[in-house]
Amino acid sequence: MIRIGICGYGNLGRGVEAACLAAKDMELIAVFTRRNPEDLKLNSTTPVYSISEIADFKDKIDVLVLCGGSATDLPKQTPDLAKHFNVVDSFDTHAQISHHFDEVNKSVLGNDRVAIISTGWDPGLFSLNRIYMESILPMGKDYTFWGKGVSQGHSDAIRRIPGVLDARQYTIPKEEALEAVRKGKEPELTARDKHLRECFVVLKENANPKEVEHAIQTMPNYFADYDTIVHFITKEELDKNHKGIPHGGFVIRTGKTSAGVNHKIEYSLTLDSNPEFTGSVMVAYARACYRLYKEKQYGCKTVFDIAPKYLSIDSYEALLKHLL
Repeated sequence: MIRIGICGYGNLGRGVEAACLAAKDMELIAVFTRRNPEDLKLNSTTPVYSISEIADFKDKIDVLVLCGGSATDLPKQTPDLAKHFNVVDSFDTHAQISHHFDEVNKSVLGNDRVAIISTGWDPGLFSLNRIYMESILPMGKDYTFWGKGVSQGHSDAIRRIPGVLDARQYTIPKEEALEAVRKGKEPELTARDKHLRECFVVLKENANPKEVEHAIQTMPNYFADYDTIVHFITKEELDKNHKGIPHGGFVIRTGKTSAGVNHKIEYSLTLDSNPEFTGSVMVAYARACYRLYKEKQYGCKTVFDIAPKYLSIDSYEALLKHLL
């Protein structure tokens, strides 16, 4: 059994918990939280500990799955914890992934550990499809559209703004851009051309809405490059109308193999629960992380480095027989 620990128990942590409980080769050892452990209500009987106790579990956990936010948690947590644990994270700030990789790699190489960063569906599964598509159709162009759905990372980034009590952020593809791509027109599109970002925000008492709106709309890597609409609503409205966390998206590449011979590849996801699906991807990569550690393939990895056979619970012989 692969012994799993979860660091952080928000929506993503619960998604990882559900995936672990469904995995026949995994045992959930502990959940670590910055909150009072006694206040957490889990969907399992897994023990809960303060994050201050995490060092005591260095030799009791095979892989630690990090479920913090990309805005402020993972840039510090992943390099720090990768010194002592094999780790998997879902760092999703695309512009900062190269820097994050370098920082984590420094931590794991000197400590004989394995870290797999930026798992999930984008970055993650969409990243794999982009590299496959580009390799197969080098004469072409690819496009990624997200939504309509709730972005966990962007919602978390809003909640970190002073004066914000709670928030949900929806990423919405612009239909005219999506239609032009599907027709093979290969348009030149900026981030603003492709997506709209719509935010529903609950303010703390006495917070200044104009200051919060400005902080959201000018936030680099998250909102500054997009048309961003901000709605201020009550906590009751948020809980009633924005409780779910659906998401999805498309990766599309159009190209040709010779003059007049055109092709289109499209990969799509429709998700009832963004965190549960992301958690399932992370748990599959936790399995790969454990196997790479056993093979002493230390260092920081991304989805580009992981052979598909490491993700599956099945033997290689079974994969050849049933899936190839």
